[in-house]
Amino acid sequence: MHSATFHGGSLTGRSALRVDGAEARHFLHNLLTADIEALKAGEATYAALLTPQGKILFDMFVYDAGDGFLIDCAASQIADLAKRLGFYRLRAKIGIAVADGLEVGVAPHEAQTALRYPDPREPALGWRLFVPKGVMPQAQGYDAARIAAGLADSDADLGSGEFFPHEANLDQLGGVSFEKGCYIGQEVVSRMEHRGTARARILPVALGGPAPQKGADIRSGEKSVGTLLSSSGSRALAHLRLDRLAEASEPLLTQGVSVEVLKPAFVGYDVPGARIPD
Repeated sequence: MHSATFHGGSLTGRSALRVDGAEARHFLHNLLTADIEALKAGEATYAALLTPQGKILFDMFVYDAGDGFLIDCAASQIADLAKRLGFYRLRAKIGIAVADGLEVGVAPHEAQTALRYPDPREPALGWRLFVPKGVMPQAQGYDAARIAAGLADSDADLGSGEFFPHEANLDQLGGVSFEKGCYIGQEVVSRMEHRGTARARILPVALGGPAPQKGADIRSGEKSVGTLLSSSGSRALAHLRLDRLAEASEPLLTQGVSVEVLKPAFVGYDVPGARIPD
């Protein structure tokens, strides 16, 4: 697959939240889309907290630190995530606190630090880390690598309350368990899975020129087939309607720039007209 290389370092747009206490595992397992009960110390999973209507409020990485859990989430969302978890806590014996002394980092290869784990979504994205603040330079080229791999970002792509987990490929990336019991929004997600009703997906695209701004319409002739999301150079992510891709009879364009849809290795569903990246 085509993948951009990146230099490890801190991700300034991410922050760490600690959830600990006797009931922390059970608490997170009952709220989030992924199987938290199955995590062992040193392991992590991609996961999301949904609205009751099944849309992603927060996507995150949940790391089992042995003495509790560290959550890697968007810095812009951490206060809201902590507040939302507190809302669901009720009488559960857990602690929820921003891990002020830690920052989130990435490395293309395994780093020699205690709190590290391979990116659970895609090997091309290397390792994710929690390190003391101020010990790492800023990561370079990470967004380009992320976009080339076809992975959406909390801030740059997903926002909050806009996408179903299937649209953001959480079902393809290990971020949803279809075996576990109830969690918030589970009925909608299960129905989408069993009926195969995920008509729209976030996918990488190759552009024939400079990327228009986020939100630009992608069209085949007069018909809209999707919307451009984050971009880096001639690569971008796009939110695309698979049914309209199948019907597209003219080349895809966004503001006069040609669009070629790509199908990453992790995608197990059919993407009409897509090519597999080099």
